Amino acid sequence: MGTSLLRRAGAATGAALGGLAAYDLLQRRHAILRNFPLVGHLRFVLESFGPELRQYVVTSNDEERPFSRDQRRWVYASAKRQINTFGFGTDNDLENADGLVVLRHSPFPAAAAAEGEPGGRPDYVLPAGKVLGAAHGRRHAFRPRSIVNVSGMSYGSLSRVAVEALNRGVKEAGCLQNTGEGGLAPAHRHGGELVFQIGTGYFGCGDGNGRFSLERLQETISDAPVRALEIKLSQGAKPGLGGLLPAPKVTAEIARIRGVPAGRDCASPAGHSAFGNVEELVEFVERLAAATGLPVGIKSAVGDLGFWQRLADRMVETGGGPDFVTIDGGEGGTGAAPLTFSDHVALPFKLGLGAVYPIFAGVGLAEDVVFIGAGRLGFPDEAIVALALGCDMINVGREAMLSIGCIQAMRCHTDRCPTGVATQSAWLMRGLDPTLKSTRAANYLVSLRGEMLALGRACGVRHPALIDPARIELVNAGFRSLGLRDAFAYEPDWPLMSAARRADIEGLIGAPAPRPAPGPEAGEHAGFPHAGDPDAEHMDMRSARDTVTGAG
Repeated sequence: MGTSLLRRAGAATGAALGGLAAYDLLQRRHAILRNFPLVGHLRFVLESFGPELRQYVVTSNDEERPFSRDQRRWVYASAKRQINTFGFGTDNDLENADGLVVLRHSPFPAAAAAEGEPGGRPDYVLPAGKVLGAAHGRRHAFRPRSIVNVSGMSYGSLSRVAVEALNRGVKEAGCLQNTGEGGLAPAHRHGGELVFQIGTGYFGCGDGNGRFSLERLQETISDAPVRALEIKLSQGAKPGLGGLLPAPKVTAEIARIRGVPAGRDCASPAGHSAFGNVEELVEFVERLAAATGLPVGIKSAVGDLGFWQRLADRMVETGGGPDFVTIDGGEGGTGAAPLTFSDHVALPFKLGLGAVYPIFAGVGLAEDVVFIGAGRLGFPDEAIVALALGCDMINVGREAMLSIGCIQAMRCHTDRCPTGVATQSAWLMRGLDPTLKSTRAANYLVSLRGEMLALGRACGVRHPALIDPARIELVNAGFRSLGLRDAFAYEPDWPLMSAARRADIEGLIGAPAPRPAPGPEAGEHAGFPHAGDPDAEHMDMRSARDTVTGAG
């Protein structure tokens, strides 16, 4: 009996394989299968989990892109409020690296703020050095409570639970969350303060026919904690293009929020219909600000420098214009973009900001505009360089996704994100607990601020915005290095900072604590965020409280 069943199973298997081989030989879509029937399928199987194979088996700690294993480990540990210490020294080849950032530390580091004081543990409160909207007298001008905030990532591109987790996280960490261009969803209404992004599709602020409606905008934001408006001109990963939300992600709820058909690709235009030149853009900004009283800014990748010069000149002429400028680097992220645009259109962040800041400095506006950086800046060293080049704040996107469980599976555009971060699949979303992950997001944001403060103190200043560009060196292969100011041809007094503003920034950090004796109370003074905290684990050390390391 058993032999008969085996024979029948073998015959069925052979018939199936034979049929598949015949199909492979006859089909014309795939040359590999036509030339190598059956065996060719192995290639597609390997390709399907190639990113995971490279991620966990093949590459070294510093090879992966966009984020290396070391960087991801740092985010994951930060999200768990662990003490981020790596053992055995750097595994980077420092002498042969190109563009290595080196901070020239001071032999006399600044003192840490006392516990509970601004800049001190446990929350490492780190306000921005400028007041958003103050220069133009906006009615609701304010100083952002955090120099680090969450970048625009739309509900649709991200799952409902991911957006909720981030919103709860920014509330806990005292940050701002940018809504992204997909409109304001219920997932954004869990207490976190918002920056409402106005994209070319005018989702949440359109008239139903693809045109901007001020009345609809006011209705949308009337009962939400929106602190500022951001007009998205372009995005680093797809500059010059509109948005695209693939059909599998356009659920009934997302379709309702955006006012588009469900289950169909949702594309937004490449350009705005509300304005078509710099003069009209400035007028649009002022119209929004007058109607809402909110600070209004623009977000753009950097391409045509003539646009930035015309914008700065027009702002000088009229006395109006954006309160803040978000510079998005070409290395920024997206849920879906053509490869050529991601790889070859728009300047990388440092080059982009390094080209735009001098334009505003040259016409006397650098102190009036709040500069925000975006594009792989969610690590202390990159954030410090951004501040030294003139940024007042930074936005983090994919790093925030990592903090709530993203494993860099590179499946964002497929709706099959295995961790539930970038999918609308109910089955996959069920694995992401927004309450738990919100704490992870807050921990990451707080830890990033803590290490930025530690780097600032290592350079002799108590607020990282006060780090002079002369403290930063860019090291290249061949034993050559160049100061940051020289590398970007900055004037000796750039970034511009009046004595009054410098005093304001210094006053944002609380009084230092008395010097403690060696032991657990001295951890913060030693420069290690969370050290001495009885609830903080050490990175890579498992305990009963944390039995899992890495993402998840």
